[in-house]
Amino acid sequence: QVQLVESGGGLVQAGGSLRLSCATSGRTFSSYHMGWFRQAPGKEREFVGRIVRSGSDTHYADSVKGRFTISRDNAKNTVYLQMNSLKPEDTAVYYCAAIGTVVDGTPHVDYWGQGTQVTVSS
Repeated sequence: QVQLVESGGGLVQAGGSLRLSCATSGRTFSSYHMGWFRQAPGKEREFVGRIVRSGSDTHYADSVKGRFTISRDNAKNTVYLQMNSLKPEDTAVYYCAAIGTVVDGTPHVDYWGQGTQVTVSS
């Protein structure tokens, strides 16, 4: 069992920045790819980005490419999402995910965090 706890959400003005953190329990953090997803009100949960086990490669949704950066610290069992140049359409609950496998580019999530709210005002 892996527990994921997100933090760092909040209210920010458009153009601002936030950094989300996701702390994980257990000794298996480095065995998972890690990802971030988000869900806006009335919309389905969508992929934001992911980082491979070693941290050497990342993949992002087109909507956040160039503005968001995912990183991880395997020694601290923590993954981060740095969000810059935030837009009102980035408003959502952001979820951290432990990804067991990636098949044809689609991440298959084994564990989810509880989510943290990010609100971007115009």
